[in-house]
Amino acid sequence: MTWKRTSTILTLIVILGTVVPAAATTRAPAPTVVETLDRAAHPLRTVEPGGDTRDLRPLDRMIADAEVVGVGEATHSSHDFFALKDRLFRHLVEKKGFRTFALEAPWSTGLRLDDYVVYGKGDPRRIMREEFQRDYLWWNNTDYLRLVEWMREYNIRHPADPVRFVGDDTAWTGPEVYDEVVARVAAADPASGERLNGLYRGLRPTVPTGTYIESYLGKPYAERREMAERTGEALELVRRTGADGGTVQDATAIDRTARQYAFDFEEPGQIAEAMRYRDQAMAANVLWWQRHTGTKVLLSAHDAHVGYESYDPAYPKMQGAFLRDGLGAAYVNIGLTFDRGSFNATDQDETAVRRWTVGPAAPGSNERTLDRVRYRDYAVDLRTVGSPARTWLRQARPTYRIGTAYPDGPHDVALARTHDILVHLHRVTAARLRER
Repeated sequence: MTWKRTSTILTLIVILGTVVPAAATTRAPAPTVVETLDRAAHPLRTVEPGGDTRDLRPLDRMIADAEVVGVGEATHSSHDFFALKDRLFRHLVEKKGFRTFALEAPWSTGLRLDDYVVYGKGDPRRIMREEFQRDYLWWNNTDYLRLVEWMREYNIRHPADPVRFVGDDTAWTGPEVYDEVVARVAAADPASGERLNGLYRGLRPTVPTGTYIESYLGKPYAERREMAERTGEALELVRRTGADGGTVQDATAIDRTARQYAFDFEEPGQIAEAMRYRDQAMAANVLWWQRHTGTKVLLSAHDAHVGYESYDPAYPKMQGAFLRDGLGAAYVNIGLTFDRGSFNATDQDETAVRRWTVGPAAPGSNERTLDRVRYRDYAVDLRTVGSPARTWLRQARPTYRIGTAYPDGPHDVALARTHDILVHLHRVTAARLRER
């Protein structure tokens, strides 16, 4: 290059400034919601238990030091949701010291299954057949049987550090709990035991679970209130005798069953109060168990029950909100969504169990966007996802929230206000129900 040419170039630089390539001055387009979710999502290898669990390590970080982890389900009877909970629980037992599986099932049901997984008492198939009736028939499936049998096998190998099973719901308390409470009190104070027997007269079940629930619901409101008054008096009597914490908790479970039915179901406001009471009682049962045993708990329930916000005025406050009140950051919940697939549910008349199929998700729904993420199945931390997905996730829009009967919904759900973590599955299949 000659001196003259160099001088010309220097002159141009002084006059025009440094020449910057056009591409460097062009602002990159803002990321879309799907692109942001792509960056935040962690793929899942499978929902089936067993094998390599390295794909669950991101969930370990999201769960962090939580003492109770609620894991939801967008339907009450899809195999993939049950299998994923089984897989996640086994992983948390092995890697993060979890020791309790809690289920949206009656307290007394949990005691029977806990006796099996810890001590080998009873036959899990019979227990599930006898306990999982009416509202709970969805749990009598091959996936939960596999989980319960794995828990028993684990305890045979680790007798000094067992895994446990607990039920947190209120619709039923089995006869064996009444018998145990009376026997323990009578052993210390025969007169109090006799008085307790009188207070429980007519309450101790003598018929199968489903029949008992159905007949209880059919009793007049005044009779149901009187029964709750007696169980409340019985609970106070048990406390006055100085019974141990487990006996008091069992008497509390009996009282909670009676109080669950002591609402006027003809009044919409009373129905809402009954639902609030149920979620509060379920949370109280989990909190008692966690504090009494000192174990970390995986709680299995519907997405609505593990979450923080309700989408239905009939459910004023959810179990997840009560657990957050009691545990703060030590409670974390995982919501589950899906784009398409099948599930079991009754029709709206609740006359027959059917296999239903839905999807792909409709335009404008949460699932329609979630299913555009590059992974088929994935987990994402809703608390740390970037914009614009952060704003999108906090807005309510139609979402599958399917209960025991169908058609049901979709319902408007704000995912990031309801859940801490989300697992999205592309497709689910109906669970295999066992004999009823």
